[in-house]
Amino acid sequence: MAKAATMMRDEEGLGGKLRSFPVRVSSFLSDVRNEMRKVTFPSRKEVQATTLVVIITVIIFGVYFFAIDYVIGSSVTWLLHRVK
Repeated sequence: MAKAATMMRDEEGLGGKLRSFPVRVSSFLSDVRNEMRKVTFPSRKEVQATTLVVIITVIIFGVYFFAIDYVIGSSVTWLLHRVK
């Protein structure tokens, strides 16, 4: 990537950018390939475990927000009926 950055500083104008385009693309794809080699993908068991955690967390938050919404809604309704 450093080579492409150096070339961009050396060459000015549209013509220089167009001539360096294949080199920059090649450098980018090489960097992508190297980074993808470092990626580790989770196993099926890990995916199932984290999915279960997400589902349980969503259910807990859903129940919590339902309860809070119900309490606040009931309180506002009660308050509005008392003020009349």
